Amino acid sequence: MEMVADDADPRVRTWAPVCQAIALLLGPYAEVVLHDVARDQVLAIWNPTSNRTAGDPSLLGELDGLDPSAHDVYGPYQKLLADGRRLSSVSAVLRDPDGRPSALLCVNLDRTPLDQAAALLAGFAAPVRPRPEALFEQDWVERVHQIIGSFVRDRGRPVERLGREDRLAVLTELDAAGVFAVRRAAPVVAGALKVSRSTLYALLAELKVQRNDS
Repeated sequence: MEMVADDADPRVRTWAPVCQAIALLLGPYAEVVLHDVARDQVLAIWNPTSNRTAGDPSLLGELDGLDPSAHDVYGPYQKLLADGRRLSSVSAVLRDPDGRPSALLCVNLDRTPLDQAAALLAGFAAPVRPRPEALFEQDWVERVHQIIGSFVRDRGRPVERLGREDRLAVLTELDAAGVFAVRRAAPVVAGALKVSRSTLYALLAELKVQRNDS
C-alpha cells in the first residue's frame, strides 16, 4: 500500500492509523487523503489514484459554507475521474481540541468493480424466454415442481409455512393439471409440499368432500 505523507506534521502521526485502516479495508479501490485546511495543501495520501502528492494544493472551498447539520461528515457524493471512472466520496472535518477545523479527511472509492458487478447481476436478472413446453409436457414431476414453485412465489413464503387452506388450493391446481391421474404421484407431491403421505391423503379426502358438497 503506497503512502505519501509529510511525516513531520503531528496531524499525520495522529490520523495515519485511521487513514491506513480505511485504505487497507477498501484498497486498492479507495484513495484516502488528509488535507491541511489552513494551508490548503495535501498532508498525506494513501493509495493515490491521481497524481497528487504531499504538499500539492488541495483546492478546497471555504468550510464555513458547509451545511452544519451534517455534523462534519459529508457524503457519499459522486465524483468523476478524467478517464470516466465514477467515485463515491466522503469527507470529514477533523477538529482540534478547541473545535477549530484542523484537517479534512477524504475517502474516494472507485466504483468500477461495483458497477461491473451490478451489470453482471443485471444480466442474470434479465427476462428469459418462455420455456419450450413441448419438452416438458410428459414430465409430470416437472409439472408438480412448476405448480408448487409458482404457488410459493406468489404467496411469498416457504413451502413448509403454507397453511391448510394454501395446501388445499395448490392441491386443487395439481389435480386440475392431471397430476393425480399418474401412478405414484402422491409421494412426489407429499415430498414437494414437505408433508407426510398421511397428511396429503387427508387433505385430498377433504378436497373431495368439498367438491361433493359444492
